[in-house]
Order: sequence, then C-alpha cells, then structure tokens
Amino acid sequence: MAQKKRVVLAFSGGLDTSVILKWLQTELDYEVVCFTADLGQGDELEAARDKAALLGVKQEHIFIEDLTEEFVKDYVFPMFRCNTVYEGQYLLGTSIARPLISKRLIEIADMVGADSISHGATGKGNDQVRFELAAYSLNPDIKIIAPWRQWDLSSRTKLIDFAEKHQIPIAANKVGEPPFSVDANLLHTSSEGLILEDPADEAPEYVYQRTNNPETAPDKPEYISVCFNNGDPIKIDDKNYSPANLLMKLNEFGKLHGIGRLDLVENRFVGMKSRGIYETPGGTILLLAHRAIESLTLDSGSAHLKDDIMPRYAELIYNGLWFTPERDLLQNLIDKSQDNVEGTVKLKLYKGNVSVVSRSSPKSLYSKQLVTFEDDEGYYNQGDAEGFIKLNALRLRELARRNKKD
Repeated sequence: MAQKKRVVLAFSGGLDTSVILKWLQTELDYEVVCFTADLGQGDELEAARDKAALLGVKQEHIFIEDLTEEFVKDYVFPMFRCNTVYEGQYLLGTSIARPLISKRLIEIADMVGADSISHGATGKGNDQVRFELAAYSLNPDIKIIAPWRQWDLSSRTKLIDFAEKHQIPIAANKVGEPPFSVDANLLHTSSEGLILEDPADEAPEYVYQRTNNPETAPDKPEYISVCFNNGDPIKIDDKNYSPANLLMKLNEFGKLHGIGRLDLVENRFVGMKSRGIYETPGGTILLLAHRAIESLTLDSGSAHLKDDIMPRYAELIYNGLWFTPERDLLQNLIDKSQDNVEGTVKLKLYKGNVSVVSRSSPKSLYSKQLVTFEDDEGYYNQGDAEGFIKLNALRLRELARRNKKD
C-alpha cells in the first residue's frame, strides 16, 4: 500500500484550522502533521495537542514549540534596531511573526518527509503572501495548500456545518457569529473584521485586550529606565532580562498605563485597504526608548540614513520579504549602525503616553562644551560658521541673482 502524502499544517486548534485539518484528511487524502507555535500569545497550547489527536493526528506528528525567545531575539529586536514602523504608525506585530512560522513549517516538513505545507490565511489578506514567500525562499520545491483559495467553505455557517458533519468540537462562542478576529503574539494583538469593518465607527472598548483604557489608567505617572547594548534592550531598572522576558515586562508597564493602542486603516499588499485595531504596549515603549539612545550615540549622517531606509525596510517586512537578499543587505547596514548604541534611557509612563525624560551613554556624541551658552574657552570658534554658511548659500545666491533679473 502506497504511503499517503504528508502535509505540515500551521495549526492553532481553533475552528478554522480544525476544519482545515479534517478537510486535508477527507478531501485531499493527506496525512496531516500539526505545528503549533508559542510566540507568547497567551493561549493554552496543550489544548491544540488534544484537538489534533482527537482529529486523528499521530502523537509523533504533533509539534508544539515555544519559540518566544527566538521570536523576540532574532526577529523583533532586529526589526526595532531600525525603529521600524509601516505607514508611519504600525509596528508590524503580525508581519514579523510570519517568517519564523514559515521557517519551522519548512524544517518540520523536511524532518517528517512531507512535500507540502498548509496554512489558514484567507485569500484576501497579507498573511497568505507572507507565509508563502518565506516558504518558497527556504524551499523552492515545497507545495503549498491554501484552503481558503481552494475550497467552497466560503462562510462561517459553512465552516460550522462542515465541523458538525465531521464531529469536530466547536466552542460554544463559535456557534454564533464572532464579533471580530484576533491575531496575537508577545509583541502585539491585531483585531479586525465584522464589527470593526466600518472605519467610520469607533471600536468598542471590549476589543482592547492588552491595554487598560488610558482614561482609567493610574493618575500617577511611573518612571522606568531601559538599558541598551549594541542597540538591543538588556535591562529594565538595572535588572537583566532575557529578550522575551524583557518584552513581557515592558508589556506589563504598557498595559497598566494604557500605552500602545492604534486604530489604523492600512494598505494591504494584496491591493485593498483594511481597518485594524492594534495593541503594542511594550513595543511602543521600546521604540521611543531606542530612538532616544540613538539620539546620543549615532552621528547625524548615520541617523538620517537609517531614517531614509526605514520605510523600505518596513515595507519588506510587511510584504513578507524577510528571507530576501535586499532585507539581508539592509539588516547588515542597520546592525552595523548599532555598534555604539548603548546606554540608559529614563521614561515617564502616564495615561497612554510615553515620554523620554533623560538619556545617558558612555558612547555619547553629545558635548556640553560645544552647546553651552557660557564661555566654551575656545573649544568652538563661532566665526567658523560664516564660511560654512557662505559655501552652502553659493547656489542659492546665484539663483536669487538670476531670478532678480527676470
């Protein structure tokens, strides 16, 4: 008897991926291998193991892995070295998680002899692009099964009917129409769809899960310090943390003070606009702290060059192009810029806001002797500025003379 083809499925244990699992088994006759990643989303993932086993997956084909430290150390922190935001605001919490998931799908497929991988991303969203571009970058011969582009289960009702027909357990709150969809990891939560689809309507307060309402946050500000080395945060209030634990601690501060909420209409890579509610409490604090330490330690040429390339770098991540030569080239430039980015930043957290109140660094380029309003004892000759100004004004003066003739 010929061995069944195997497929590795990115499996959450929820309704959609449970239906996909059974669909792969019954409609395509695949043996399914399940992979569930813990990226700090806060869910009880052993339930996914039980669900997969209940649906006929062998125990040796159920992979549940804690990738939280790898996620923060090798993906989140490198991204934050560039102060990365998409379209001026979005901290890319969903986008940055997809390359790691794809990498493990490919690695597990190689381990178990699977020729295919599968995911639960819809045909309307960016995640299908991110998963698949990353997968093809790592294995050009992999086959990808994207059920939402292939099946006829085009509605929540049809999904539930399929689940009931195949005796897939359905959580009580899944029987009715869910109010919105949520993606989560240690960096952020993303909520979209249904009650959030009209950007003219304010999102209800119950959408927010990672942050307290800024209006009811503590009336007293809280001060924290973040210490950096080579551009990455290593301490909070003089206490060392691993990458994931440091982000978790910043999330706690951000949650308490209602920091990191964003209501955004963005431009998806697939060509449509979408409205999302994002919460990135720790990341919002980290972004401001990192820019503050760079303000002391980067020279203006390096800092401005980084600001110039940042939108391009952000777009690469948003569009799923992490495993590409161009991202590697930019990353090398970014990482080199961080050689002297070290020191401590003190921040004030208060009712949804983060403010930098002080910063210090042994590698600081800031000179009090240069900027003093008092006598600098000849350290800087102010008369030198005249030649600098006249050189830079030369073309402007010639333009003005020509225009005056006209």
